[in-house]
Amino acid sequence: MSTVIQIAYLVASVLFIIGIKYLGKTKDARRGNILSAVGMLIAIVATMLTIEVVTFLEIFICILIGSVIGLYYATKVPMTKIPEMVALFNGFGGLASFAVGLSDYFLKSSTSLESLDAVNLTSIILSVLIGGVTFTGSMIAYLKLDGKVSGQPITFSGQHLLNLVLLIAFIAASVFVFLDPTNLTLILILVVISLLLGILTVIPIGGADMPVVISLLNSYSGMAACATGFILNNNVLIVAGSLVGASGIILTQIMCKAMNRSLTNVLLGGFGQTVATGGQEGPAVVIKEIGVEETAMLFDSASSVIVVPGYGMAVAQAQHVIRELMEQCEKRNIDFRFAIHPVAGRMPGHMNVLLAEANISYDKLIEMEAINDDFSNTDLVFVVGANDVVNPAARTNPQSPIFGMPILNADKAKTVIVSKRSMGKGYAGIENELFGYPNCLMLFGDAKQTITKVVGEMKEMS
Repeated sequence: MSTVIQIAYLVASVLFIIGIKYLGKTKDARRGNILSAVGMLIAIVATMLTIEVVTFLEIFICILIGSVIGLYYATKVPMTKIPEMVALFNGFGGLASFAVGLSDYFLKSSTSLESLDAVNLTSIILSVLIGGVTFTGSMIAYLKLDGKVSGQPITFSGQHLLNLVLLIAFIAASVFVFLDPTNLTLILILVVISLLLGILTVIPIGGADMPVVISLLNSYSGMAACATGFILNNNVLIVAGSLVGASGIILTQIMCKAMNRSLTNVLLGGFGQTVATGGQEGPAVVIKEIGVEETAMLFDSASSVIVVPGYGMAVAQAQHVIRELMEQCEKRNIDFRFAIHPVAGRMPGHMNVLLAEANISYDKLIEMEAINDDFSNTDLVFVVGANDVVNPAARTNPQSPIFGMPILNADKAKTVIVSKRSMGKGYAGIENELFGYPNCLMLFGDAKQTITKVVGEMKEMS
């Protein structure tokens, strides 16, 4: 039976690896999810065969309760709230590892002290640290994304020094735990410090950097699961946690590059603090507004169109009507594509998920590096709810907080139409230079309503 279980774990691990590989391409992502889910099912069934503490009935009841909760939120949570849900999932993953580490410590310290060897204690301490940081950090990220806590950076004097002191205190307390494993006070100190570190490393992060935070916390949850695998001596949990942790760090690096941040700053929780300031104020920009009829005429006369989606599209739930706009353009043999910035939205891949929900073909979704050179040869760029990812200040204004951040070159197109509710600033809290450019026109109003009207005008033209 032991051999069968290990083989099952091996099969599950291979499915995890293949699943993650498929997630690298949008068109294969669904298959990757299914393979990974099958791998997890195999791992759970194999693990159930080794459990003696609880019965299959009790496990089934827990699975049923969890599945009902997951199904409810999967069907009820709107697409605009997906980043918040991902933050919560990361937090729950960290909390699970945190709880397993503590429960294993209390169990062994009260019954079999000799089993608290160096490897086991190290795993428990790492589970408490990473799990605690992931849990409270994810909760703060959720509160920021949901608007319950200000999305602006929350900073105070000596913040980084306090984080360093807490980290040193955690290391010192960990050393004393090795010297006296039964000292409950030391464990409680580790618990409090880990929870505080999670809060203090996320509160100084501005809302514009949330895609990086979500990716990093996802990596933390994987590392916490890996540490839990060592505690439970479970090979598949070690492999799965390592895969999530490593892939999360790689994705975080990609996000950092897209935000012009360094990974070191991310790990230290010291990025996003300048987001609240917009740098030096420039001269007042002249805004040129366009109406629905004129917008429809520009689409009708264009030979190539690139749509730049952003979080505003998610808020307006405009992805379905944008598909109708695409269909009208394609009837006119207009080249119609979408430019996807790595950090558009509130989490990695947010725009891809929204557009896929509207059944827009994956080959229409072009990543920034592959499409940026095409903007200068494009007749019309339609920016829907995006702001910071098309702000030329990232190239032209050294005083801007986003200076150096790679952006989509929307401003180089022949004509740019920006769909916005108002002249409100983006999540980075700075003015967008693009809005005052001579080739930029502003289409004000709810994106879903205005684009619906544009589509209606185009249908009348045909």
